[in-house]
Amino acid sequence: MRSQNVVKEYESGEEVLRALKGIDIAVRPGEFVAVVGPSGSGKSTLLNQLGLLDTPTEGTVSVRDTTVNDLSVAERTQLRKRTVGFVFQNFYLIPTLSAVENVKVPRLLDGDRSATHERATELLKRVGLGDRLQHLPNELSGGQKQRVAVARSLVNDPDLVLADEPTGNLDQETGSQVLAEFGRITDEGVAVVAVTHDEQVTEFADRTIELVDGRIQ
Repeated sequence: MRSQNVVKEYESGEEVLRALKGIDIAVRPGEFVAVVGPSGSGKSTLLNQLGLLDTPTEGTVSVRDTTVNDLSVAERTQLRKRTVGFVFQNFYLIPTLSAVENVKVPRLLDGDRSATHERATELLKRVGLGDRLQHLPNELSGGQKQRVAVARSLVNDPDLVLADEPTGNLDQETGSQVLAEFGRITDEGVAVVAVTHDEQVTEFADRTIELVDGRIQ
């Protein structure tokens, strides 16, 4: 995954807000990168670019040697599904679905339901939740919910996992367990980029990028 001279502008009334001001980032397979910076520095905008949720105003974002700028919305959606997983601070699990059903959600429209179920079960066992497959989110602890979210992010075998404050709602011990899962992910060659304010995450990361006012410091 690479961004080159990425600029992102938004119109706000008669003003143009420049959220990113020429960002160059290359994330290597198996690398854990932490992104830090004050509120309004462009961290969420950067995740949207790396996650193929948006396209830059200027510059390019590339994944698997494909330049995202040239893709249609449908093509970008398909590429995102194949290459990017997401983990959020608030988990965003569907409350009426079991743990295994939540993990299967990104693949619900795929044809092979048996393979999808097998993959979701395997991932939950891998993150230590093999005995919680049928539990609903309200029957899980915060750390267990986040591990379900990590498993869900991996169900499509992505190249990159993007995590937005992944330990923000967790105590230090539980956060360490989640970071250990990220460590196993990167050992398998999956890159992780995490936006964080948690020093525990930056200490764990291979490198830390600081954003201030839309620029890397």
